[in-house]
Amino acid sequence: MDYITTTLSNLLQQTAFLNLTGGNLLMIAVACFFLYLAIRRGFEPLLLVPIAFGMLLVNIYPDIMVHPEDSSTGTGGLLYYFFQLDEWAILPSLIFMGVGAQTDFGPLIANPKSFLLGAAAQFGIYSAYFMAIFMGFNDKAAAAISIIGGADGPTSIFLASKLGQTGLMGPIAVAAYSYMALVPIIQPPIMKLFTTEEERKIKMEQLRPVSKLEKILFPIIVTIVVCLILPSTAPLVGMLMLGNLFRESGVVKQLTETASNAMMYIVVILLGTSVGATTSAEAFLNLDTIKIVALGLIAFAVGTGAGVLFGKAMCKATGGKINPLIGSAGVSAVPMAARVSQKVGSQADPTNFLLMHAMGPNVAGVIGTAVAAGTFMAIFGVK
Repeated sequence: MDYITTTLSNLLQQTAFLNLTGGNLLMIAVACFFLYLAIRRGFEPLLLVPIAFGMLLVNIYPDIMVHPEDSSTGTGGLLYYFFQLDEWAILPSLIFMGVGAQTDFGPLIANPKSFLLGAAAQFGIYSAYFMAIFMGFNDKAAAAISIIGGADGPTSIFLASKLGQTGLMGPIAVAAYSYMALVPIIQPPIMKLFTTEEERKIKMEQLRPVSKLEKILFPIIVTIVVCLILPSTAPLVGMLMLGNLFRESGVVKQLTETASNAMMYIVVILLGTSVGATTSAEAFLNLDTIKIVALGLIAFAVGTGAGVLFGKAMCKATGGKINPLIGSAGVSAVPMAARVSQKVGSQADPTNFLLMHAMGPNVAGVIGTAVAAGTFMAIFGVK
């Protein structure tokens, strides 16, 4: 009888029930909510499903993220090793390669003024930097947090790692990816607030055809110019442009397919689950996390608003040839932000087609956010 009692007691001790805290239960509920948004509502499931599941796992079984030094066996948890690839900036750089291989830069080449809209949307990053300092974060932490305003998860992880802010990487990454997924909810009210019905109905002229030579030269020239000015952006900008060169050269179809499909999805799984696994209740439920989430939302909203307002200015300067809605796509959530511009424009006029026009600022926003990260690294002397 004692043997049976001891065995049952040991089995009970090994379950997670006795170790769950109120914080763990709250984070499990948040994970389930994210899964609902991804599966039922279709909010960027490629991002939210792995992030939410990583969040679920770490709050049930914390040892899945245990550091080798804290382990009785001397080996780390499975997702700890996944996360090391984030800290070493490997996964964010590979994500950029995949994005480059998937994205047509033609709209940006055809309308170089899109660079201005992409630059305007970065205003959210720099405003969040000063707000973060005002809220008590040090300068490097403020810089890492501010990149959330670009709605760019890989760049947020990359900069947090380079600036030594690994303690804040979890909340920063989750906030950045969450806002990327919630672009269809957050952006439309801001876009409608700053535009009139007439402005939303503006139809833009068809973009000029872009030659194959232009598409091949563009990633090469951008890499040379940007990386000469800010060498620290090479892991992001270089991989983005390499992926795009795979696509546009037409001579490495196997590499294009691998980078844009198999590799991209493998990296998303590793990055998403490891990012979600940084949200243990002990690490996530604190005042700094609340500040980071709030700052990220403010930065994203300011970036969206700044892009739309600059779009309005360009609309007036061009005599009504530019629809201000495409300015909101200057944040680097590709291609979600461009789709939102299309959706809001089509609500005003179902015959309006803004997607390709919005892709210009959207691609410019990706480059702009990487440049912003490189600028912060240069300011702090980080290579």
